[in-house]
Amino acid sequence: MADDNKPVEPSAPPTGANPAATPNTRPVPGGDEPATAAAAAATGVSTAPAPAAAHAARPAAPPRPPAAPIPDLAGKTTTAASAGGAQARAAAAAPAAKPAVAATRDPDDTSPLLTRRAWMGLAWGAFSAASAAALAATGRFMFPNVLNEPPQQFKVGFPSEYGMGVDERFKDKYGIWIIRTPDDIDQHASGFYVLISVCTHLGCTPNYLSAESKFKCPCHGSGFRLTGVNFEGPAPRPLERARVVLADDGQILVDKSKHYQRELGQWIDPEAFLKA
Repeated sequence: MADDNKPVEPSAPPTGANPAATPNTRPVPGGDEPATAAAAAATGVSTAPAPAAAHAARPAAPPRPPAAPIPDLAGKTTTAASAGGAQARAAAAAPAAKPAVAATRDPDDTSPLLTRRAWMGLAWGAFSAASAAALAATGRFMFPNVLNEPPQQFKVGFPSEYGMGVDERFKDKYGIWIIRTPDDIDQHASGFYVLISVCTHLGCTPNYLSAESKFKCPCHGSGFRLTGVNFEGPAPRPLERARVVLADDGQILVDKSKHYQRELGQWIDPEAFLKA
């Protein structure tokens, strides 16, 4: 029994044996690694891995670069660097399917035709136009109307230029008829008188009807004879006459600033009738 506990010494290799022929002993997991190392030292065989085994070993991983500093994103809008963020960036880069006008609308703007900004522009344009019109009307009010009205005194030519009857050449421009008569109903002489072409009913302009030898108002049917006396319709009195005299150069001068009314007995005034 005493001989069993005695350590067994390794036997030396035979003389002349080739050390390279001795197989390389590798440590076996879970085996007697110290004994194998001691045996390799005793036999002089190196336990270093073979060159092929060294190349087959996994290369060491390269060192990682230092982490980039985290930027300060306080107060800024950003998208997380994730799959969701990548999808959001791709959707933002893609062209919008809706019209560009819809992108400018407010969330609560439901107008089908114009945006709120367009409506505001239209309202301001209308306000500016109305203001300009009011300003123009105010400026026009500052000038008297007499500057745009025809003169009250004017010459109508020489007496020899007129024949008997009604002359309408100055109706549109001055609002008068010039009548030459062989016998006036109030002056009882031949000459000229001037009738103002304003109906004595409501101020319309009568028309001269040569076929009927009368003046007829188109508004309410008032009728006047060539003398100016009313005879039909609602007109309450005859037409008014204007002042008519000879100017210094021998022409007929009409003055509309002076009116003569027959119901007041003014047709007998010397300037209400020009004898010729």
